[in-house]
Amino acid sequence: MEPLQPRHAYVDGRWEPATDGRTRPVVDPATEETVALVAEASAEDVDRAVRAARRALDKGPWGRTSPRDRVLLLRRFLDQLVQRQDEAVDLVITEVGTPARLARGLQVGVPLEHLADMVDRVLTTYPFSAPMPPTSGAGVGQGVVLREPAGVVAAITPFNYPFFTSLSKVGPALAAGCTVVLKPAPATPLSALLLAEAAEEAGLPPGVLNVVPTGDVEAGRRLTGHPEVDVVSFTGSVPVGAAISAQAAPGIKRVALELGGKNADVILDDADLEQAVAHFAYGFTRNSGQGCGCMTRLVVHESRHDEAVRLLLDKVSALRVGDPRDPDTDLGPLISAAQRERVEGHIRTGIAEGAVLACGGGRPRYPERGFYLEPAVFTGVKSSMRIAQEEVFGPVAAVIPVADDDEAVAVANDSRFGLSGAVWSGDPQRAYAVARRIRTGQVTVNGGGGGTNSHAPYGGYKQSGVGREFGEAGLEQYLETKTVLWGLASG
Repeated sequence: MEPLQPRHAYVDGRWEPATDGRTRPVVDPATEETVALVAEASAEDVDRAVRAARRALDKGPWGRTSPRDRVLLLRRFLDQLVQRQDEAVDLVITEVGTPARLARGLQVGVPLEHLADMVDRVLTTYPFSAPMPPTSGAGVGQGVVLREPAGVVAAITPFNYPFFTSLSKVGPALAAGCTVVLKPAPATPLSALLLAEAAEEAGLPPGVLNVVPTGDVEAGRRLTGHPEVDVVSFTGSVPVGAAISAQAAPGIKRVALELGGKNADVILDDADLEQAVAHFAYGFTRNSGQGCGCMTRLVVHESRHDEAVRLLLDKVSALRVGDPRDPDTDLGPLISAAQRERVEGHIRTGIAEGAVLACGGGRPRYPERGFYLEPAVFTGVKSSMRIAQEEVFGPVAAVIPVADDDEAVAVANDSRFGLSGAVWSGDPQRAYAVARRIRTGQVTVNGGGGGTNSHAPYGGYKQSGVGREFGEAGLEQYLETKTVLWGLASG
């Protein structure tokens, strides 16, 4: 077997090794084999990337582009990514362990749809310049409200949806006219490097998009606290999001955070139970539960509880854990041995607190290698238990019975998170009324329907974050507002 050739960082339009020559291995979680070596960017490399982004914005052609110019360039960028879609899918399967069907759809296909919407709809119609009505007082005045690029963006993404989250930040930031320094998760940098290759092929000027893969703590701090960074956009855990906010605070930087979730799937007493439980079984096991938007709490009316549990156990037992490249696989591995051990710790805690492990939670006998874990379902759960409160980030469900709609809302809201949720009822108006009372950034009613919607802002209440992604709301995270006023000549 030939030795792996290190993959370089992309800074100022050039592919370069880390200044100190360090690399980090990328491990396939399905096989535990090293599949790539990637540059481990240092704090000095981050400095170079930020300075390149600042030059491209302040002195290069990018800072003078019009929205129309950016539409043309970003269409070429999108075309490159579409042409390499199969490669992106393969990278996601390899570095995340996502099953092939999910990799092609949610991991890669959906973010490409969002980017197409940003380029073809949002960027072509957004009012970057809006006239103000005349005012009178000390003479007559008029003006215009301008929306301008916020500046240099530090985009920091997690391991679980690397292509999706990277493109969800890079696309809107570039559409706004910003420049970007992208720091992908150290476990999954390959998708981000693909974005850099596509940007280079599309002809984006040097410094507009820079990619600095690293797990170096000092390099990360240098990026979030850098005086020449204007916006920090982070997706990940609450503790890291809080630390990033603190690092950015001395510079009064704008910070956008998409953090954790402990999402409740609420089933009322008149719901279509078969459909609702099927939705939940997929929701808590999607990407092996490694997603802040996963449904992980089944809040079900007590009169339907036993039937719901029976249906859920039947559906979970039918799920196939295994090789993510097999088209019949439902759950691939967790990202690492450490992550699997962390999830197993949550399962032990649930048992210790008195919840009943109704199924799963063990390591399957096959495949023999890989960081696999069987999906687990807990019953007898109280809302105060840690298994119902903490984000597990693994395929673990908690079933909580409730007496009525008011208690269902109270349990759904009994969380420090507020990212997503779902309500099921035979009466759509009743379901909508309950959805209105749930404090989350998104709620689906009876499954939502229609698939992903680029018009729908995505983000959370409470500790699930600050800001929104997708559509106009996603663009506005990277814009500043300027008012220009002038007087009108009298007579």
